[in-house]
Amino acid sequence: VQLQASGGGLVQAGGSLRLSCTSSGSGFFLGSSAIGWFRQAPGQAPEWVSCISRSGGGKFYANPVKGRFTISRDDANNTVYLQMDSLKDEDTAVYYCAASIQFTAQSSEYFNWGQGTVVTVSS
Repeated sequence: VQLQASGGGLVQAGGSLRLSCTSSGSGFFLGSSAIGWFRQAPGQAPEWVSCISRSGGGKFYANPVKGRFTISRDDANNTVYLQMDSLKDEDTAVYYCAASIQFTAQSSEYFNWGQGTVVTVSS
């Protein structure tokens, strides 16, 4: 089972994108897990971006994106979203989503990693 991130693209600095995380038809119910978003910029180590609890009531954000990104979940559509506003050059990266039993920012606790989606922010 792999989670599928989509919605990436090329956007100008200051613009917005909304990423989606789904189970790509595998039948995995995202509502059974906390979901995290991570990103990896070229030549850099992966970093945690945000996570949402199973209930949706708990949400954490990394400091670089706090106040600009919003994570949400729609269990009826088996999808988790990452709304990205006021995008900056430094947000350019491949974005991934993954599932976890724990509500945590620790990447080692996540599973069902899939292919990411590329976000490119141009100034």
